[in-house]
Amino acid sequence: MMINACKVQISEIFTSIEGEGFLFGTKTLFIRMAGCHLKCRWCDTMYALPMSSGNEYSLEYAKKLISDELQPCTYKVNFTGGEPLLQYLAVIELAKFVKNKGLRTYLESACYDSGRFSKLLPYMDICKVEFKMTDSNAVDIRHHQNLLQNEFTCLMNAVRNRKVTYIKIVVTNSTDSDEVEALVKNIFDGVSGEDISGFILQPSDGVDEPSSQRLMELYDIVYPRYREVRIIPQLHKLIRAR
Repeated sequence: MMINACKVQISEIFTSIEGEGFLFGTKTLFIRMAGCHLKCRWCDTMYALPMSSGNEYSLEYAKKLISDELQPCTYKVNFTGGEPLLQYLAVIELAKFVKNKGLRTYLESACYDSGRFSKLLPYMDICKVEFKMTDSNAVDIRHHQNLLQNEFTCLMNAVRNRKVTYIKIVVTNSTDSDEVEALVKNIFDGVSGEDISGFILQPSDGVDEPSSQRLMELYDIVYPRYREVRIIPQLHKLIRAR
């Protein structure tokens, strides 16, 4: 995986309306980092998965692109992917630049590496911690527990450092209820409801889509532990935003 503090591989930079998570509807500058080694079967940005996708820029030129794209009344700058942790050194430098402009920084990551996450954390204001269920096929079953452990550690670090933190799980019709129940128990044995800003169940789109009944069954698993759970689809697709 490419790690270069002087260069950055970016798939795209654009301004649009946030369509996911608890901050949906906010005007956002998206910096989509190139490259992701995970294999989520419902991924909707497959064009950004290769490390060679997009373009390589010097950090100074990438900062110019960010400044050129930045629009008035932008609520936050979203570092997404791909997987931003693969290029965490470059993301740190770009996040410093963004924060110096007085803007909120937002990390959207699979949290597969808690060490890299902890290095990025001081430069992020908002963190989405996404837990990958086994039916995502993000990693093979032998490595899934290690992925979960890293995600748990990232969650605890974000909460401990008082970041605005929310949890997201993409769910399909095949998502195992017992697995979700065990995950929810582990999460709220470690953090309290007051520690997080949201718990989002995001239905998969176009791949093994869950029925309304299935979504309510999964909602009912989370609700006894966290009453602010929400089912939120990818709203940007419904309004045909980028």
